[in-house]
Amino acid sequence: MGSPENPQITPRPSRYRRVGLALSVLALAGLVVFALSRLNLPRAGHALITATPGWIALAFLLMACSLVLRSISWQQTLRAALPDSLIPRPTVIRATMIGVMASAVFPGRIGEPSRVLVLTRRIEGSNRRLLPIIAGTVFSQTLINLLALAILAGVTFTSVPLLHGHASGILTAVVVPLAICALVLLGPRLLALAQRSRSTRIVRAANTVEGALRLARRGLIVFARPRYGAGAVASQLAAWALQWLACYMVLLSLGLQSQAGLVSAAAILLAVNVSAILPATPSNVGVFQAACLVVLAAYGVGAGPGLAYGIILQAVEVLTALALGIPAALGENLSWSELRSGREEVEGSTGEGA
Repeated sequence: MGSPENPQITPRPSRYRRVGLALSVLALAGLVVFALSRLNLPRAGHALITATPGWIALAFLLMACSLVLRSISWQQTLRAALPDSLIPRPTVIRATMIGVMASAVFPGRIGEPSRVLVLTRRIEGSNRRLLPIIAGTVFSQTLINLLALAILAGVTFTSVPLLHGHASGILTAVVVPLAICALVLLGPRLLALAQRSRSTRIVRAANTVEGALRLARRGLIVFARPRYGAGAVASQLAAWALQWLACYMVLLSLGLQSQAGLVSAAAILLAVNVSAILPATPSNVGVFQAACLVVLAAYGVGAGPGLAYGIILQAVEVLTALALGIPAALGENLSWSELRSGREEVEGSTGEGA
């Protein structure tokens, strides 16, 4: 059968693969070097070294306070959706910090499922019933975030025509969450057609999805209860305002306030959030800096200082998330593997319905 010769034949494909991988790495490295050569790295390095630490420290503080305000907003939404459940504020704060940290560290936007899972474990009741409701409260915060993005867009586009006429990209990114909102609100009516199907499998699936959507809509009840809705909206918008100020503090740290002011900070915050809707890399590294570069270039800021700004701002966001998220995860006895697997657990439970 020639079995002794087989081991001598198999290494060839692997050797070719290694050569191909090495060539790909070299080509990629060449592209990276070329791109970096266009960014005026000496100026970027000088800007990083000469940045004022006091303004950066203030940006850290503002970012941290914004996360606390987001947790307050979420707690108001939870109280409206689960009026008979005890929802401790420290637990909501820890879940919020864990979610932000997970989104900052891991790819795939697992932060939202992570905080839903953490909070569900701390509330008495059936996980099968609670998970879709709590996920619905997260969705309600997404709607408030859309309002904040609309405000930022209004501030931005009334001052400088950014992105040179390519605002359609931002419009498309905003339309996606709105389409999801329409699906949640109108889904049960659309599913009525499937429930009249002759196939028992389709009818069973439609009933399951309808039950999940109805529970998710309970998370949106905060907008029908002004007692909680006003606090949720005000806290969430205040959190965005603090993030806006944090972006401006980074501008001050680099001495760019003469070229880019509060309006520029609003445009940057808008751009980095829109670019993060579909993250391409862990923590959106690279894309984040590119968004900052594009915005600051519209205000006459060079590539070197613009790159330095993107590096500092993302460092502020990520380090704040880690500084608050790691103690929260330790307090909840949550491991990294549990954070990564939380998304599947949440999606599986919400897909089962009530």
